[in-house]
Amino acid sequence: MTISSSLNSGVAGLTVNASRLATIADNIANAGTYGYKRAVADFHSMVVMQSDGSYSAGGVRATVSRMIDQRGTLVSTTNPTDIAIGGRGLLPVTSAAALNGDGDDLPVMLTSTGSFRPDAEGILRTETGEVLMGWPANADGSIPAYPRDTFAGLEPIMLNTNQFIGDPTTRMELSVNLPATSTEAGGDGDSFVMSAEYYDNLGTSQFLEIEFTPTVPATGSSHEWTMVIRDSASDGAVIGEYTVTFDDARGNGGNLDTVTPISGGPFDPVTGTLALTVDGGPMELVIGVPGEAGGLTQLSDTFSRAPVVKDGSPVGDLTTVEVDANGLLHAIYDNGMTRVIYQIPVVDVPNMNGLMAHDNQTYSITADSGAAFLWDAGDGPTGEMVGYAREESATDVAAELTQLIQTQRAYSSNAKIIQTVDEMLQETTNMKR
Repeated sequence: MTISSSLNSGVAGLTVNASRLATIADNIANAGTYGYKRAVADFHSMVVMQSDGSYSAGGVRATVSRMIDQRGTLVSTTNPTDIAIGGRGLLPVTSAAALNGDGDDLPVMLTSTGSFRPDAEGILRTETGEVLMGWPANADGSIPAYPRDTFAGLEPIMLNTNQFIGDPTTRMELSVNLPATSTEAGGDGDSFVMSAEYYDNLGTSQFLEIEFTPTVPATGSSHEWTMVIRDSASDGAVIGEYTVTFDDARGNGGNLDTVTPISGGPFDPVTGTLALTVDGGPMELVIGVPGEAGGLTQLSDTFSRAPVVKDGSPVGDLTTVEVDANGLLHAIYDNGMTRVIYQIPVVDVPNMNGLMAHDNQTYSITADSGAAFLWDAGDGPTGEMVGYAREESATDVAAELTQLIQTQRAYSSNAKIIQTVDEMLQETTNMKR
């Protein structure tokens, strides 16, 4: 009956507007929730097959979806492991409760932002129990080639806050001037000794003792020195002995000319490097490229040296961790050393709005979302990773309040339809034969 269809249509209108009101209420309630994505109620008409001369109202139905692809504004924080994505993509997380279960197959969910801090066990997690996941790095800081179409390689990120680390020295650069007058006839032949500190494989301070002895000729100048290198870690044993000569030509005087090994590793004239072997392993000692300024020189009558440039560091304690734009999590130590310990991938799916929403702004993969792919942050369609930042709610309160007014009017109008149908039915029942 046409009048009955009007009643049903009015009831349907009340129902769908109640659903829209619920989404508006949810959006406004979460206007201050970091990472919140708006819920949207869309209306769809329902059409009943019509016959000539009459019309039956089909009504309306609502579908509710969440706009996960909409981004909120990024805001700065003071916590280095507050993480957001500056564009498309989501972070992989698991639940803290799942860590206490049996087996290593952890459920992976996705979130757009999070304030991650180490718990009592050093696991990076939020206050609501979302645990950040990533790929562990090798000991040298490199990231293995993990599969990108599965979550299998991910593991909860754990920080050892009591971790110590030492970085051995593998390269040193000398800048030393030897007195040219010492290689002239009549010189006293005294040696010049210097030491250069380095750090061994255990972070212990060791040193190379480097002795320069001039060759004193009977007449003229030899411009020749014997360089002997001893290693304190090997009880002062000689690890290299070399004959070094210098150029005296105009425009090039004082520069290194030749280096002839007597014992120890070879000299590479292209890089100006001696290949030494200290007690802990190989070490490069840069003394200068022949014919070029720098490294060892022989000028005037003064022995002088600049500070030794070297890599490596003493034992250091972990002070903080920071994430860079590519999702690499760096451990920073109080000795100034930095090492990559994890990489946090950015997860993308073909249809972001097809993800299933869960509590605490987390989402899971569904058939509607499509399969996930794990990108390096900033690669492909994904945005860069941002530390010291959170993503604000995507709710626009002003727009929601406007929709609230429209929904209220629509609800009242549908209620008026029901009231009108009731009055018409009442008139029908009051008709007398």
